[in-house]
Amino acid sequence: MTDRKPDRHRSPLSIIQYALWLHHRFSLSQRDVQELLQERGIQVSHETLRQWNIKFAPLLTEELRHREPRRGSRWFLDKVYIEIRGKKFWLWGLSMILVRCSTSCYGCVALTGVMAD
Repeated sequence: MTDRKPDRHRSPLSIIQYALWLHHRFSLSQRDVQELLQERGIQVSHETLRQWNIKFAPLLTEELRHREPRRGSRWFLDKVYIEIRGKKFWLWGLSMILVRCSTSCYGCVALTGVMAD
């Protein structure tokens, strides 16, 4: 969405998008969003926010569906290399060992299967 004003609306799309983001992302009521926008100098009634939600929420939902999915909080690597002084060192099975070891284990790095190339 750009900063153009949609037909029959006073506010640019960036403000409408920000208001809807606040409402849906933080589960705020429309009156709370109204107060937050008023603190930024934007005068909007809660009824206007409700109408924006009815009109623009499906468009934002469709836009979000086409974005690249978020990456998970866990990453699993089977094999990766690091280069030290021009020599490649391969680290194998790091994720499996770290999953099995407790957080107080200091031997995880020694057990990863380091192999020089």
